Amino acid sequence: MKVDGRPYRTIWEAADGSVEVIDQTMLPHVFAVQAWRSMQDAADGIRTMVVRGAPLIGVAGAYGLALALKDDPSDAALTAAYDTLHATRPTAVNLAWALNAVRIAVGPLMPALRAEAAWRLAGRLADEDVACCRAIGAHGARLIAEVHARTGRTVNVLTHCNAGWLATVDWGTALAPVYVAHDTGIPVHVWVDETRPRNQGASLTAWELQHHGVPHTVIADNVGGHLMQHGQVDLCLVGSDRTTATGDVCNKIGTYLKALAAHDNGVPFYACVPSSTIDWTLSDGVKQIPIEQRDGREVSEISGMGADGRVATIRLTPEGSPVANYAFDVTPARLMTGIVTERGVARPERADLARLFPG
Repeated sequence: MKVDGRPYRTIWEAADGSVEVIDQTMLPHVFAVQAWRSMQDAADGIRTMVVRGAPLIGVAGAYGLALALKDDPSDAALTAAYDTLHATRPTAVNLAWALNAVRIAVGPLMPALRAEAAWRLAGRLADEDVACCRAIGAHGARLIAEVHARTGRTVNVLTHCNAGWLATVDWGTALAPVYVAHDTGIPVHVWVDETRPRNQGASLTAWELQHHGVPHTVIADNVGGHLMQHGQVDLCLVGSDRTTATGDVCNKIGTYLKALAAHDNGVPFYACVPSSTIDWTLSDGVKQIPIEQRDGREVSEISGMGADGRVATIRLTPEGSPVANYAFDVTPARLMTGIVTERGVARPERADLARLFPG
């Protein structure tokens, strides 16, 4: 995608052998690039959400292993780097998927060959993610086109958190259909949930849509149900950090409540999911998916730009009030209309997902 007319991915290989990423903790106020020169740089960047979004985390983890093996290609270093990176974010399955792919590929090789092989594989995973997200966009855009053909008016899409190109290597998951629809001339407008506590909707999704020229409106998290009651939402598109084989979707905290409101108002509710995000070993998302609990300061404090142009962090809650910060929730398959994948749209059930991804 483009920033001020220049094409960018969220992560790329630099000429000096480092890995460069867009620092998402600085957005929307400052566009900055961070260079990773070691595995620890990658681990810190994933943990502190310099990069975030399940697909991007996976690719970032693969590059982290490649950086580790460049410094030390031994078996012990490979295991230690794998464990460090795997522990950074426990919910998104893409991280483990990508780390396993690299470990399996380089494990049998002579140590001297491992770093180059890991680097090539990380690059291939990045390219595959771009192609996957582009395909999700094409399949999901048909859903938007169907609404437009039926109503003849602008299609109103509600999304939660940020599942755009900043959450992937490029294109995005839940926003990819919006970009494809917009670029092909279908009038579309996005209701952007602010997505407390980190405000990825208000800061990242709105920033993306603004730079791409997509009409959008930022709303408080609790407005979505009201809009659905008054017929102002045609469909909901969200991402997923982990999807079970039975169609349960784990996404940013608050997604479940949006799905309940959509179900009550007959609004179609879709998750846009790369197959790498499907955990085929799980059947009950509520019971089996680990839910990350993050630093309470993400809830008790907030950062923003003041009138003087400086970014400052202020406290919202009384000093000493306890804070719980659950990062994700699970939307059961019964509340999902469908799962949009790179191979098409599936019903949220094991048999139909398996139809698209046999074996």
